[in-house]
Amino acid sequence: MKILIVYAHPEPLSFGRALLDRSVATLMDCGHEVVVSDLYAMGFNPVATGDDFTQRRFPDALQYDREQKLSSQRNTFSPDIQTELDKLLACDLLILQFPLWWFSVPAILKGWIDRVFVNGTVYGAGGMRFDQGGLKGRKAMLALTTGCFPEMMESDGLLGQRDVILWHLHHGTFGYSGLQVLEPFVGWSIQYTDVDKRKDYLDAYEARLRHIEHEDTMPTHTLTEFGPDWRLKPGIEPRTAGHRRSTQQG
Repeated sequence: MKILIVYAHPEPLSFGRALLDRSVATLMDCGHEVVVSDLYAMGFNPVATGDDFTQRRFPDALQYDREQKLSSQRNTFSPDIQTELDKLLACDLLILQFPLWWFSVPAILKGWIDRVFVNGTVYGAGGMRFDQGGLKGRKAMLALTTGCFPEMMESDGLLGQRDVILWHLHHGTFGYSGLQVLEPFVGWSIQYTDVDKRKDYLDAYEARLRHIEHEDTMPTHTLTEFGPDWRLKPGIEPRTAGHRRSTQQG
């Protein structure tokens, strides 16, 4: 497989870096082709502006998603966006690796998503979303570290259930663009672990990556399972962390 790892951690000596290095070595040892976008090392600019386009459809007032659509048609993205977009389109598996900050990704990674998951290529008009998204046929997963203990992300935990917290990424970023989603890898409460526990995490990640191409994807819904009212059709049972039946739905 061709694998793109987008890595976002500001500290070169972090456990996150050790996790990245282990993953690259493991995947290459298994015969996969690996490309890494180390966003902090690259100095990646996360700020979306009109400079992201070498041509503008609306020069007087920035309509960012519509400019993305035009650039998708004309290949007029700024070089840094085009480079990352080319990597994304070439991969079979996308891994986003990051420390969980404020229930989400670091700002530099959110900016990468905003600027690289472009309208007209990754999603867009004509129903190009979810199972018909521009990245369909590819897979994606999250590899993250946390400052919290796993019990805190149980269904009755202080922070809420893990897959609910990650649903905006699994469903709203990966799923919307057509990516099939693998279960996330989580290294819990890293700053409270000892050397042996961190080694266990590295070994567990390696063991998983050695068979990553054979993993089943997480449950999802297809566009055809929703009716003209944008809601799940009768008889379709919710099967993701963010879908449930309303008690008011007829």
